[in-house]
Amino acid sequence: MTTPGVLEVIEDLCRSYPSLTFGVGTVLNAADARKAICAGAQFLMSPGTVLDILHDLKESNVLYIPGVLTSTEVLSACSAGAKVVKVYPVSVMGGEMYMSALKKPFPLVPMVASQGIKIGSIKGYMEAGASAVVLSDAIFDSQLMRDGKFNEISELANLATLEALQFTK
Repeated sequence: MTTPGVLEVIEDLCRSYPSLTFGVGTVLNAADARKAICAGAQFLMSPGTVLDILHDLKESNVLYIPGVLTSTEVLSACSAGAKVVKVYPVSVMGGEMYMSALKKPFPLVPMVASQGIKIGSIKGYMEAGASAVVLSDAIFDSQLMRDGKFNEISELANLATLEALQFTK
């Protein structure tokens, strides 16, 4: 939600690629969640747990992935109804080692590793227990975006996809 024009981009993507799934991150309140859903977002992520969003989407087909950092936050989010949690900011807490430690008491809770993850470390995070990783910073490099180097951004996305596919084999 912090990217200017994000709702218009989501609308355009949903219209242009109706068979794909699109989501919005950094959703900080229920009003923004409703706007993102109206634009077509099928999943939402937050850096923390926003209980209003979690409760509003309890009976919805839209997946809400709240952010957590500690075991207490994982317990609280899951007790409130979260089906998946986002470990944020995982890289500054020890990266793969932290992911592995946090996952141990919660083997049945799907966790998304987020923040500071680089292409080349996907496998390590997955082996540490992550069900998925957020690669927005690694793929959508701010300098490449400013320079309009979309072919290079596409190449980064392809590299990330190839690495993820190698792990799933």
